[in-house]
Formats: sequence, structure tokens, C-alpha cells
Amino acid sequence: MSIELWAARLERPLTEAEETAMLALLPPARRERLERLRQPEKRREPLCAYLILRRALWEQYRWRELPEIQTTSLGKPYFPAFPDVHFNLSHTTGAVLVALSDQPVGVDIEHIRPVSQRTMRRLADVDTERAFFQSWVRREARAKRSGAGVGTILTAEEPLQPGEQFYILDTFPGYAAGVATRGGGPPSPIRCYSLDEMA
Repeated sequence: MSIELWAARLERPLTEAEETAMLALLPPARRERLERLRQPEKRREPLCAYLILRRALWEQYRWRELPEIQTTSLGKPYFPAFPDVHFNLSHTTGAVLVALSDQPVGVDIEHIRPVSQRTMRRLADVDTERAFFQSWVRREARAKRSGAGVGTILTAEEPLQPGEQFYILDTFPGYAAGVATRGGGPPSPIRCYSLDEMA
């Protein structure tokens, strides 16, 4: 299977009814984790990421519910009951991105926002916010694919290893996104949704 991708643009806040309905669709551990967030407005992006994951699993496998999700010691999520189904998700202000594959996969999406010249130079040796976030999503997607943990993205970027691939993704204006794999082949076209199409 190639890498299958889903993305959603979140143009407005969730209504209380939408949030309640979405929370009810999550496995208990994920629901409790989101309900513990102190600022309810911070729930929108992660909640929608899980909703898109659920939709992706339905479209790809006809699974009606999200299976149990566990994480490795470094935080990489996986389905213990389905070790051959690899997934990854990412969310940023106003957007989410989800990938499914039969190989380990990592994705990242970032809203392009102001960054100091000092930070751009120090972390990526670039001059523009777009270039900075393209570098950032490449590092984060690669770290998430390997399961090495996001702490590795603050060091100098290593060249791609033999068999490792990274693809820049065109999602929404004002965002940088990418997907990393090892032997997963180029990604399929992204299925893009609005919040109203998801809810």
C-alpha cells in the first residue's frame, strides 16, 4: 500500500454539540486525555485529528471504530491489535494531517507564522518563515517515522538514509507539510476536507 493521506482545514471553532459528539467516538483513554486539557479551545485540533483518523480507517479498512492506541516509550502511537497498520497524525493551529501505510510513516503540518531571524538561522540556516517551516516539518516527520522522538529535531538535520524518503505536501495556503517513510513509495493524493465536511 502506498502512503494514504487525509487533511482538514479547521476554519471555525467547534460547537459544543460537535465537540460532545466527536469525544463520544474516541476510545476511552484518548477521550479522557482530551477532556483533561485545561483550555477547551485547545481540544479542536487533536479532536479533529482523531476524527480524520477514524474516517481514514473507515475509508481504507471499513473499521467502524478506532482501535486501542498505545504509544512507545518515545511517544510514537500504534495499534497493538493491528501491528501491520501504521499511522501518524499531526495538528497545528487550524489544520490536521493524517497518514496510513503498511510501513512506518511520519507526518507533520505547521501553520507558517513569524519566527525570529536568529531562530531561523540557528535551527535551519534559512532566511524565510516558509523555508524554516519546510525544514521543521521534514525533521519532525522523519523523527516521527523513526520513532526517535521529537527531541532529535533540535539538532542538525542528518541526510536521508538509504531507503528513506521525504515528500513535501501541498495542503492549504499558509501551511507547510510533509511525510516521511522508508520504502513506502510516493504518497497518494491528499484527501482534503473542511470542518463542515467532517462534522
